[in-house]
Amino acid sequence: MSYGSRAIVNLKNLQHNLSRVRELSPDSKILAMIKSDGYGHGFVHILNALDAADGFGVASIDEAMRLKEAGAKKPILIMRGFSDVAELELIAKHGFLAVIHDHSQLEILENIKLANAITVWLKVDTGMHRLGFMPDELKDVHEFLRANTNIKTVACLLSHFSDADSCEKVKTGEQLTQFNEVDIACPKSFANSAGIICWPAAHFDWVRPGIMLYGVTPISDKVGADYNLKPVMTLKSKLIAVKNITAGGCVGYGEKWRCPNDMRIGVVAIGYGDGYPRHAENGTPVLVNNISCPLVGRVSMDMLTVDLTNNPMAKVNDEVILWGEDLPVEIIAKCADTITYELLCQLTGRVRFTYV
Repeated sequence: MSYGSRAIVNLKNLQHNLSRVRELSPDSKILAMIKSDGYGHGFVHILNALDAADGFGVASIDEAMRLKEAGAKKPILIMRGFSDVAELELIAKHGFLAVIHDHSQLEILENIKLANAITVWLKVDTGMHRLGFMPDELKDVHEFLRANTNIKTVACLLSHFSDADSCEKVKTGEQLTQFNEVDIACPKSFANSAGIICWPAAHFDWVRPGIMLYGVTPISDKVGADYNLKPVMTLKSKLIAVKNITAGGCVGYGEKWRCPNDMRIGVVAIGYGDGYPRHAENGTPVLVNNISCPLVGRVSMDMLTVDLTNNPMAKVNDEVILWGEDLPVEIIAKCADTITYELLCQLTGRVRFTYV
């Protein structure tokens, strides 16, 4: 019997979360963000479950190619656009959409003649200061694109919130005001998951849900269930040993944790080699047969250890849940001083995925 870690991906919950996006932004089209392999869920497998979306967003040309090879029929927008002629030619050949966000892209467009004109989205920097043209540059850039024979159409104007993890951030309101002041007549897109949940005025023509599709909220100190979102991934493993340790005995590397009294310790077959966060602190909840047991000692490459004091019937081969429907990944992220996005995206090839 294999004791390896498993990720169970619930496609019905994925569809439920997509429906929640529709409920929250009924007048907007949906660009489902499935970059980084569907936020670690495997976008080749979740593609059909998201068929009700109006398009898909990916980070790179490589992701777009994989998505098309998997049978995607809806428009595919490459968020990083292109950075050289070869990428641009692939975009034109396969009919992908590209974000225009930098003057270097304009130079490429000016010095090439594509066999097929492309459709682009134009990005404005309203305060993220990562990608996008400054607002005072935008009119000239838009006119350049409209006049360039390589451009079929500028289909949408977009921007990105820099700090929307609260429904009351002043910066988010300022960005939205700046975006509304842009005088370019075309469809608009601003709202990511946080914008969809907290900022209805940012919904515009297209919304771009990411993390909320997977049942996770981007809002600080909340979990997906607070917004009727259902976790899509449940990460599981098993107990491979149960040990009785006397008071004062050390558990794990570095002798950083000692048993305060005689106690039972469970060894779980998962570690940072599988993608579980190494810096998860002592006390991080782990479910053993649906009973919460705190993590103790350091997470190692292949194993972690839990306190079974309140779970006296636990035994070898019992199921362990590291995060999922009964243990929100938001809680684990907080205990590991990281974000949910990182936890979901960093699972390694040792984790066996099952889609239900």
